[in-house]
Amino acid sequence: MSTSLTLSTPQDFPIFPYNPPYSIQTDLMRHLYAAIEARNLAIVESPTGTGKTLSLLSSTLTWLDDDRDRARKGQLDELARATDDPSTPSWVLAQTVDRLRRNLEADEAEYEARLAEARKREAAQRKMAAGRVRKRRKVNPAEDAANSEDSDDAFLPESDSESDSRAGRKVPDFLKATLARELKEAETDDKHCVKIYYASRTHSQLAQVVPELRKLRRHNATSSIHSTSTKSTEPPITSKRILEVPEEHAEDRQTRVAPLASRKQLCLNEDLKKRIAARGGDLDEACRDLLSAGPDKRCSYLPRSDDPLDNRMNELRDQILASPKDIEDLVVAGDAAHTCPYFASRAAISQAEVVTLPYNLLLAHNAREALGIDLKDHVVVIDEAHNLLSTLLSLSTVSLPQHTLTTCIDQLSAYAARFKTRLSATHKVHLTRLVKLLSSLHSAMLEWDGRGLGSVLRVDEMLAGVGGGVEGVNVLEIREYLRKSKLAKKIMNYSKSAADKQSKNKKVSGTKESTSTPGTPPLYVVQEFIAALSEATDDGRIIFTAARDGQSAEIKYQSLNPSPTFRPVVDAARAVILAGGTMSPMSDFTAQLFSHVPANKLALFSCSHIIPPSNLLTLAISRGPRSGELTFKHANTHDPAPMIELGYVLQNFARLVPGGLVVFLPSYKVLNQAVKVWTEKGVLDGLSKKKKIFQEPATTAEVPSVLASYASEIRSNGGALLLAVVGAKLSEGLNFSDDLARMVVVVGLPYANLASPELQERLKHADRILNSSGSSSSQAVASGKIQFGAAGRELYENMCMNAVNQSIGRAIRHKGDWATLVLIDSRYQSEKIAKKLPGWIGKTLVSPATFGQAVKATSQFVSGKKL
Repeated sequence: MSTSLTLSTPQDFPIFPYNPPYSIQTDLMRHLYAAIEARNLAIVESPTGTGKTLSLLSSTLTWLDDDRDRARKGQLDELARATDDPSTPSWVLAQTVDRLRRNLEADEAEYEARLAEARKREAAQRKMAAGRVRKRRKVNPAEDAANSEDSDDAFLPESDSESDSRAGRKVPDFLKATLARELKEAETDDKHCVKIYYASRTHSQLAQVVPELRKLRRHNATSSIHSTSTKSTEPPITSKRILEVPEEHAEDRQTRVAPLASRKQLCLNEDLKKRIAARGGDLDEACRDLLSAGPDKRCSYLPRSDDPLDNRMNELRDQILASPKDIEDLVVAGDAAHTCPYFASRAAISQAEVVTLPYNLLLAHNAREALGIDLKDHVVVIDEAHNLLSTLLSLSTVSLPQHTLTTCIDQLSAYAARFKTRLSATHKVHLTRLVKLLSSLHSAMLEWDGRGLGSVLRVDEMLAGVGGGVEGVNVLEIREYLRKSKLAKKIMNYSKSAADKQSKNKKVSGTKESTSTPGTPPLYVVQEFIAALSEATDDGRIIFTAARDGQSAEIKYQSLNPSPTFRPVVDAARAVILAGGTMSPMSDFTAQLFSHVPANKLALFSCSHIIPPSNLLTLAISRGPRSGELTFKHANTHDPAPMIELGYVLQNFARLVPGGLVVFLPSYKVLNQAVKVWTEKGVLDGLSKKKKIFQEPATTAEVPSVLASYASEIRSNGGALLLAVVGAKLSEGLNFSDDLARMVVVVGLPYANLASPELQERLKHADRILNSSGSSSSQAVASGKIQFGAAGRELYENMCMNAVNQSIGRAIRHKGDWATLVLIDSRYQSEKIAKKLPGWIGKTLVSPATFGQAVKATSQFVSGKKL
């Protein structure tokens, strides 16, 4: 039921847990509220330490509450209009409207009471679970044998009728009933109960949202209390803010949250997971098989569909909504209730106010469809959105290694030979086409790998060029056949069974074992690749990569354009908010994702930091202490002079700056070269005498120990120096607050390698799509000159500066922090590059004419902070 009432942007946000908020927090919340109401696309930058998550939640949920009030008012107004008969006494009309208002309030009170009971039930379950030892269900050998599908009939492809029949049974009866009831309620409730879909990159990042949700004071969250009074004076920057929720707000209304994750994160069936680990295969597929299995094979965590009193799924759904939970909480609750949290969280979506989910579940169409997510007219918030473009591109990238393709062809041939007398004519035709396609791809890969040259092709060019008559093969038909026949699963089970039997008979297996990703059978990889080919657009490219460093050659499908994957989200949602601590340069997002959106529908906002300007000094240095030029381009990579000058620069700063000094270099190659030159010239010894030196490790597993040693050295001896790499393990997601980073240095501009065929195609694509004009730019690579226009140059530069901004954002992590940021390269002094820094950093940028001036500015800054 619609109403023309437009919500005005509030001056204050009473659900924000700290009173008063900083002015930048209020400005951000007002900007977001207005953007949602206007159905805009918002890109917001709020540095770490400015309360970004709380501001996002407070603004979106305030609008959500106001929108619900607007919907109720619309219902009451419509009723009043419907009964607006001159012959109807005014007191009758008033009583009718009042009765509807009481009914609406009673419905909400009843629902809140149900959730309160769920909270009590959950507390009791946790208490019982604490003293209970969980017993694993014993596996019935006969059942395990039946599940292994060792009979020949189980290995045959499914016909269309069988596939359709099974597809209809994928959702169990208990969930159908639950979802049907929720949908019926949604017809009356959820038209006006807009949801906030809150996405971030990882589950650990989403887990940090839950404590913030619990802080909100939503008992005041109605439009009637938006105050227009003058705000109180902000608290002093140096004051310590309360981090815990005040006791008087402990009984605030809890936000209804549905945390979504994949079966891999939520499955409680240890026997099923153990079987998947041992035999390979797909957990999603195995779970669907259990849904359509008989009562003797059903998963014990699913309620009995034949028992109307078995209401465990609805009870767990209510427990999920009763208080905000992260994925770990969800697993604990499901285990205590002995009920599947995956299906319970799906059932909770319709009544949730906030749905939290990782990027991949929001951005992938198939994932949204599987979870029953409909974004129409809802609000989408994507936090940590600086990763969004790379994530969208990775979702449309599928790699097919040569060794996986070889194994798949061998398995298909063995399977076809074994069942040739039992396969129908239709199955034989499809199998023949599939083998022809894969064999032709394999031959092309061998031929190309033998030449050792790179190739980038459109999909139609690739199919026409591989030979074997493949250009006549319809990849869409093959994709549909693989989906309906479940051939990947059938061949996986047959190959595993044949290998097991031959192993038991102490014979050499005639079927090669898969050397693809563990747990991913070869035909599953091939099926994903074929699906990508069938959905290919003009933006897609086929890229061949030569064998190197012990890795086999591979063929990769990659989309050059992130927009098509994201556009369905943009078109469906009421508003989309991209938020991050460092989103600069924002033009990267507007050009690549929102080129089809009118300028008046884009709402850009860059938030200042809560630190005072005096807590940050940013220097762009072009000369060293010996007046040597500091420019680190690819062309002078092997020139030791700039590296020696850099070593002396760091020696001077290490003497001036207390605590930690973090230095980001463009690549591991440059880092290793710097250490080598410094060692040979004696610079490293001088640097080590001032601060002990640590280096970013080559493996992720070593990162915690290196960071622990670095922090320990700072605590014990007052300082340390950490050499890191831009875009690597230490450049994002880590907090170098306070003494861990009193200075962050970025050396050079970390431009991506232009020799990469994928990058070359992306830059050319940017020029084609945006019809850029202007002078071209070039850079020498092994194959000659790479030419691209203004749009390509802009994209190339933005990719570089996004990586720089992530690195320098490691330092200032809270309102009382202070640090010096040093950008070492003459190119940082250009206005164009400086404008791509975050606004709050760019405002403090100083470009000293000499290194002596830089040392003096740093000395004065540090001395002031010590005092």
